[in-house]
Amino acid sequence: MSQRMQGQPMVILGEDSQRMQDKDAQSHNISAARAVAESVRSTLGPKGMDKMLVSSTGDVTVTNDGVTILREMDIDNPTAEMIVEVAETQEDEAGDGTTSAVSISGELLKNAEDLLEQDIHPSTVIKGFDMAAKEARSQIDDVAEEVSVDDREVLKQVAETAMTGKGAEQNKDLLGELIVDAVENVTVEAEDGTSVVDLEFLDITTEASGTAADSELVEGVLLTEDPVHEDMPTDFEDAEVLLMDTALEIEEANADAQLSVDDPSQLQQFVEQEEQQLEEMVETIADAGVDVVFCQKNIDDMVQHMLAKEGILAVKRAKKSDIEFMREVLDANIVSDLDNFSGADLGSGDVTYDADNEWFVVEGDNSHGVTLLLRGSTDHVVDELERGVNDALDVVAAAVADGLVLAGGGAVEVELASRLRDYADGISGREQLAIEAFADSLELIPRVLAANAGLDSIDTLVELRSAHEDGDQNAGLNVFTGDIEDTYEAGVVETAHAKSQALSSAAEAANLVLKIDDIIAAGDLSTSGGDEEGAGGPGAGGMGGMGGGMGGMM
Repeated sequence: MSQRMQGQPMVILGEDSQRMQDKDAQSHNISAARAVAESVRSTLGPKGMDKMLVSSTGDVTVTNDGVTILREMDIDNPTAEMIVEVAETQEDEAGDGTTSAVSISGELLKNAEDLLEQDIHPSTVIKGFDMAAKEARSQIDDVAEEVSVDDREVLKQVAETAMTGKGAEQNKDLLGELIVDAVENVTVEAEDGTSVVDLEFLDITTEASGTAADSELVEGVLLTEDPVHEDMPTDFEDAEVLLMDTALEIEEANADAQLSVDDPSQLQQFVEQEEQQLEEMVETIADAGVDVVFCQKNIDDMVQHMLAKEGILAVKRAKKSDIEFMREVLDANIVSDLDNFSGADLGSGDVTYDADNEWFVVEGDNSHGVTLLLRGSTDHVVDELERGVNDALDVVAAAVADGLVLAGGGAVEVELASRLRDYADGISGREQLAIEAFADSLELIPRVLAANAGLDSIDTLVELRSAHEDGDQNAGLNVFTGDIEDTYEAGVVETAHAKSQALSSAAEAANLVLKIDDIIAAGDLSTSGGDEEGAGGPGAGGMGGMGGGMGGMM
């Protein structure tokens, strides 16, 4: 038996199974990850270019927001999807820096591939990257400047830096002021004395009319709706507000039904019965002391008339997001059934109507909710403006909560690279090479900033290194003039939290890719146990692109 087994190869995988091992697998994974990183590199910085994303249905998105580009791209490669997760993690944790995180991740893998070709084991590279990332994060705290919620000018610069390159340059001064005002309005002091930014009390409303210069901050909830009846009052102080997510009308039967009547009086009885039900709805609302009703669904015409007679203001078909935001601002409950609601479900606040702009402003008695109204000439413009403002809000909130900011324009990356090289000199073993490779990867950021601005990236990097060697740790690139200057003093300011998170995400993603040495077409890896389409797809779709680097990414 043993003699026969020695002469026959043992077959484990099926004949049609796909498998890629060792250096082939590593090379494939690195190529896929780098392709994703390089696809967004040209969008980095104030001079970055935009991407036009066209969906299969013809919808068009024009943006240079890294996470938006990667989320919308049609990626069909498991390794490439890991890099997309880097951008999503960066967006969730820091709100900005997605392009930097992805770009650094791709550069780490590029430099790691050079080390692998020198027969340095992946585990050694991974360990070196971990050491470098940990040291870099500690150095960030050392070079960072402290900031508080009272440092309006610095916070405004943080907001302007985050928005630059995203269609807001011409009005970044105004928008920066609005963003700082908004964050100040929703910031509270915790028991331990730290500042907490309640972004759930901040809403953004967009309108494709006017220009970004017409944007404004409204203290309270902004509803671009009209009263349902012209005879209704529109302004209340200390109003009792009812929020509903169901319609104020008679529910229709789920099944088709036919009604047979013997004389007209029977039909009149049915009509009167319906009217009585509607009257009972209004009586329930009025008896509870309600002054204002905001309904997510429809309100029957007769109910509208009855509410107007009772002096109650009503708005129908309010957006779900507005109803949920008012719940926070007014400290109310959303009511789904009038038969089971009480006065405890009502919220309290001031309601005023701006006839010129045709919107309501709702302010809670003890809340600090605000609405940022953004305007733009077209839907594409206002959508990109909203993405930029969202990033700016997140980083300003992070700056207030974390209390640390950094010089931008590639200054912190060059400074960290210099410090990492000094750190590597004290490390014995091959991990030193990985740490130096990590330092080289960080310098990708100033090189790409220069290249995207039409400047010579090598000359720029040489000048930056020289300035930092002379002790100017805030020396960065002014992409508009091409000069090397103190970017912190010039107002190019980033948050320490976003930079630290970018380094962590990039290092973790690169290490995850480097740790893979075998790609095998698998069977059903789903945990749902169902027969949904694609449940057994990893064997084919999961290996999509094995032979072509990026497979069906685009």
